[in-house]
Amino acid sequence: MTLTETFTTTAATRDLRALPKGHLHLHMEAAMRPATLVALSEKLGIEPVPTSGFSGFTAFSSTYRGLLAAMDHDDHLGILMDQIFEDQAAEGVAYLELSVSPRFYATRYGSLDAALAEMLDLARSASAAHGIAFGFMPTIDRTAGLDNAIEVARTAARFAGEGVVSLGLAADERGFPCADFGEPFAIARAAGLQATPHAGELVGPESVREALDVLGADRILHGVRSVEDPALVAELAERGIPLDVCPTSNVLLDVVAEIGEHPLTRLLDAGVRCSINADDPILFGPDILAEYELCRTSLGMSDEQLAACAWTSIETTLAAEDVKATARADIDAWLAAARAEDTAA
Repeated sequence: MTLTETFTTTAATRDLRALPKGHLHLHMEAAMRPATLVALSEKLGIEPVPTSGFSGFTAFSSTYRGLLAAMDHDDHLGILMDQIFEDQAAEGVAYLELSVSPRFYATRYGSLDAALAEMLDLARSASAAHGIAFGFMPTIDRTAGLDNAIEVARTAARFAGEGVVSLGLAADERGFPCADFGEPFAIARAAGLQATPHAGELVGPESVREALDVLGADRILHGVRSVEDPALVAELAERGIPLDVCPTSNVLLDVVAEIGEHPLTRLLDAGVRCSINADDPILFGPDILAEYELCRTSLGMSDEQLAACAWTSIETTLAAEDVKATARADIDAWLAAARAEDTAA
């Protein structure tokens, strides 16, 4: 019997859209709709970058940067931001922590600060229009050097309390370890921002260890290779450090061989808090709702596990207390309704 065959029809058809969730691992440009990529590229008279068929992280990174060509117009950032919030609302997202890279737009707007201010203004408008709370995660490109990382951290710190809630660290871990970035993350933590680096994706548990010990990580984006070190898994569980996990991304970038081997449920069973995320939907396919559905059908996750991940995705952030309280009540109501359906069935 397969995992999916063990579920009742009721469980398999429950509305995961109605489960309030946070989306904590989503990169802005890769949240673009495929049709929007085509439309914006045509407006600029360029060919849209192919978004499938890449093999490995290096090709993925090149493809991601190809998305930026479609953003080379004053109007396109606003179009993208509004559609991201609209799409997240449609998928049941109550809180969005969006990974943004203001350095991509610094030339257009004149500085990192000006670019980030424009992005925040657009996000506030989209948030009001679509009813989603949000925070920004300005993200360091670990391949761009320490000076750039410090500049991004200082910019993020200046916007603490104005919509910026965390500092991220992304791009290829190989050759660019977390240990190199202690200074920018100290700047962020001093400003009250959460430290939210990528770690434990392309490099093993030693990357997660550095993220904890050197960067003071509050959450780890990915982190799934922690399973290779049982002592580290136990520490993550004891300290309540969450992993913002992206199952499909991990398969397509060869972090795990196939979805059935994904360690998410092993981490949960070991007491590690995890959230479920989409990472780069235009490149990997599933949106966050589809990722939740995948976790249900392919990983065999129960309603209780899915609800726990949804709560982790809100409770472990710097979202406002009223956002957390509403989400907690709505998640509890969703789970109670699911249990009532099971009882009736």
